[in-house]
Amino acid sequence: MIKLQVIGHLGRDAIVNNVNGKSVVNFTVAHSEKYKDAQGVQKDRTIWVDCAYWTDRTAIAPYLKKGTQVFAEGNPDIRNYTTQDGRTGSTLTMRVANIQLLGGRQNEGGGAYDSGATTSQSAAPAATYAATPSVATSNNDSLDDLPF
Repeated sequence: MIKLQVIGHLGRDAIVNNVNGKSVVNFTVAHSEKYKDAQGVQKDRTIWVDCAYWTDRTAIAPYLKKGTQVFAEGNPDIRNYTTQDGRTGSTLTMRVANIQLLGGRQNEGGGAYDSGATTSQSAAPAATYAATPSVATSNNDSLDDLPF
């Protein structure tokens, strides 16, 4: 079994399709990295992953908007194709098993993304995780009372 994990930004809004009575959410994730070539010149490389999330829980689709950062994992596949001019190419695809929203869009800058809509109609906030609650201790408590 081969497992692929991708953290990146969505290249376009997700599309929900119905194939033979089953729902699939299609989206693309881009991962960009900087590297130096043999001459020491800084270059950028972007890897695109076409994702298919086969699920009945399509409620996540409205949150999968262009630029949103996500973590997706699943089984990879490579599709080969021939262009109209006769060149061959390939694309990396993934059948998604799990997906998590990590943050907002790249151009959010800490605020809500404004695509011409009012703030109340802007993109949904990213998923947040509650921190472990801290236990307040008084000065009289000693560390020796800890159970571990």
